[in-house]
Amino acid sequence: MQHERTTPRHRSRTLLAVGAALAAVTAGVLSPSAASAAPGTSAQAGKLVEAAAQQLTVIDEQVQQAQLTVAAQVHAAAKARHRAAVAKAALAKFEPEMRAIAQSGYAAKTQSRMAAFLTSTSATELVQQMTTLDMIATHTETVIAKVAVAQDAARKAQAAADQLAAKAQSGLKELTAQQAAVQKKVDAYKADFARLSAAEQAAVTTAIAGPALSAPDINSLPLAPGSAAAVAVRAALAQIGKPYVWGSTGPDGFDCSGLTMYAWAAAGVALPHSSSAQSTLGRAVSRSELKPGDLVYFYTPVSHVGLYIGNGMMVHARTFGQPVAVTSVDQAGYRGARRIFGG
Repeated sequence: MQHERTTPRHRSRTLLAVGAALAAVTAGVLSPSAASAAPGTSAQAGKLVEAAAQQLTVIDEQVQQAQLTVAAQVHAAAKARHRAAVAKAALAKFEPEMRAIAQSGYAAKTQSRMAAFLTSTSATELVQQMTTLDMIATHTETVIAKVAVAQDAARKAQAAADQLAAKAQSGLKELTAQQAAVQKKVDAYKADFARLSAAEQAAVTTAIAGPALSAPDINSLPLAPGSAAAVAVRAALAQIGKPYVWGSTGPDGFDCSGLTMYAWAAAGVALPHSSSAQSTLGRAVSRSELKPGDLVYFYTPVSHVGLYIGNGMMVHARTFGQPVAVTSVDQAGYRGARRIFGG
């Protein structure tokens, strides 16, 4: 079963937002790299890396939004190309009639009427011939008018297709540049994180993504056997230990919305690859109402999402450099939850 809603608010401003965010990064939010900025203490170094990780999640989400925008542009361009093809096919259907009109020489309407007058043997025959000529002329004019309309429709459809194709191509080019810029920041973050001690790394990860918990026995969770939520939870838990990979929807690695997307896809439910977009699906549920399979999202603006599995726990692709893990759902930045399928 498919359930898809992939239209985030303010999508038209997403690409500009990403550009602004990346400009902020370039201006110094993450550059120079955090740990290399000579902090006074190791604790300060950890805090800088923690701030960098949080900023990266925001930029990551903005790029995901841009990807949805570009995908919509590409889809619109494809539909426009189809409309242009249909319009051209409609125009082509008139070609035999137009060829026949050209060959019949009915532009010489006056000469045809004169010929009818000279060759008619009676007034009755003359009227019949004149009537026939008028009918043919009317048909010809109707065909020519239809051809003009079809030509105009084909021209406009092709122009629209060309414009949308150019917009999509421009969006793809901009998105590629944005992804490359973000990847440099990710690489810098990973280098800074690696320079921290094991204790400092653990502190940063816990602050950003919560302490890792032991994966529960699937049978201990309050799951309805055979339900879509049970399938999604089981699929998510099977990814524990796989690496966080920015922009990935699996199966070898995941980012946060990529994991929830992958889990629910196993149950036949399509989600957009965006934590912000996922936070608008289905219906809102309170913390006390949470059930396994609910999406839980974090921060303002929304830049992280996980899958609630029951008993106060969630599974999520935690953050850069950290594998998929189970943590408490009660951690910094909790914003709310959505139930996208079932009660």
